[in-house]
Amino acid sequence: MTRRFLFVLGSSRRDGNTELLARRAAEQLPEGVEQQWIDLAAHPLPDFEDLRHDSDHVRPTEGSAALLLDATLAATDVVIVSPLYWYSVSAHVKRYLDYWSGWLRTPGADFRATMAGRTLWGVTALAHPEREVADPLVGTLNNSAAYLGMRFGGVLLGNGSKPGDVLNDTEALARAKTFFAQEAPLARFPYETG
Repeated sequence: MTRRFLFVLGSSRRDGNTELLARRAAEQLPEGVEQQWIDLAAHPLPDFEDLRHDSDHVRPTEGSAALLLDATLAATDVVIVSPLYWYSVSAHVKRYLDYWSGWLRTPGADFRATMAGRTLWGVTALAHPEREVADPLVGTLNNSAAYLGMRFGGVLLGNGSKPGDVLNDTEALARAKTFFAQEAPLARFPYETG
């Protein structure tokens, strides 16, 4: 299968540090690798309503939910591009991941089977010198990938607060050059790796 990357932008700020870092990493992808970029602020999802026990599920045919479902199913690689907000993913990204719960029950989507074996990646910028503060964000993405039987390529971390700061993080920019070239292992829950 030809690789197709979906970059899900979860910032409340356009062209922020996290997006800048993700674009630097994406520049390194080989020619011919398709890239789709979807800004969740420009394509907002309504509040997620958990209907798994109360209703028949219908595949969305229009709007942001349909766009994101189709793009997610078409991707071999999903890249969550979220700044570190209160030590985890942004509200936009959390809502997108909540929708995965509904898509698991959407007739004809075969969401779990389709996503199994595909790769989930993360890119984030944080305004803190200790990278461990991003562990909750990393855990959210790793565990989401593990639940669906996906591979997890890890999270590319950069440091920056003011717009453009991440471009001064030479270590992050160096990691961006090879980030998507690494082999992504099958995601495992923490209790499975010990």
